[in-house]
Amino acid sequence: MGGKITYFFLATVLVIVFGVVALEGVLLMLTGEPAAMGMGAVAFLLPGVGVWFLWHNTRFARDAHRLARELEAEDGLPAEESRRTAGGRIDRDAADEIFAMRRAETEDSPDDWRCWFRLAVAYHDARDTPRARKAMQRAIALHDGRPAPA
Repeated sequence: MGGKITYFFLATVLVIVFGVVALEGVLLMLTGEPAAMGMGAVAFLLPGVGVWFLWHNTRFARDAHRLARELEAEDGLPAEESRRTAGGRIDRDAADEIFAMRRAETEDSPDDWRCWFRLAVAYHDARDTPRARKAMQRAIALHDGRPAPA
């Protein structure tokens, strides 16, 4: 729950900053000077990019959490299979073994969102965040009946 509160707080602060930047952009555009108007236009557009990015990340996190809750209700979440080091990090060799098992499971059932979800967790445990995100995006798309990203 603490993670959700932190995320909400930081997202709120970010939206406030976007508003201040957009307001400053408008004020710069109203000066009438060409250089200031150009900087103001850019300052006015940057918050739009930031809001788009924030929205997509929030939607991704919400959808991944929705799948996790559904898989937990089915008792299909992967158990704590990985050994941990003395510092609490997941042992790299154990994560690689579990990853190989999850990859084989996904290759056997490529249209099952549950397999892709568990593969995403395995990628995350193996510290391969970009592939974990892609696998989770595929799981979400398969679950929702949308075309899965390549």
